[in-house]
Amino acid sequence: MAQNSSARRRALIVEDEPWFAMSLEADMQALGFDCDLAANGQDAFLQAMEDAPDIVLMDVNLEGGREGIEAARWLREVCDIPVVFVTAYSDPDTIERIHEQVPDAPVIAKPLYRERLASAVAEVGAS
Repeated sequence: MAQNSSARRRALIVEDEPWFAMSLEADMQALGFDCDLAANGQDAFLQAMEDAPDIVLMDVNLEGGREGIEAARWLREVCDIPVVFVTAYSDPDTIERIHEQVPDAPVIAKPLYRERLASAVAEVGAS
């Protein structure tokens, strides 16, 4: 898992809906994380390379496409960062695609994410 030198843990939130990104940021800060925000895969790559986070919270649907799955795969493979998906796309086909690309990544449905966020963060070992 990626580590960084600061005492506080870091989360990278990849979400293109500003209101939801800020809500996730507040929730992660309550769990003891400093947060960076990215609205698309390219910004996520740049931020992860600059300051490796301890965990990534990833939306599936970014800027009109489903690039979130590919971005998460890259972040896990290249940067060795654990990923938790927080998405409105929790249909069986999307879940299957997620687990093909990013095996064992927790998937939290957006309407219910608050109930599962702390346990999903702990599940990937970032707590």
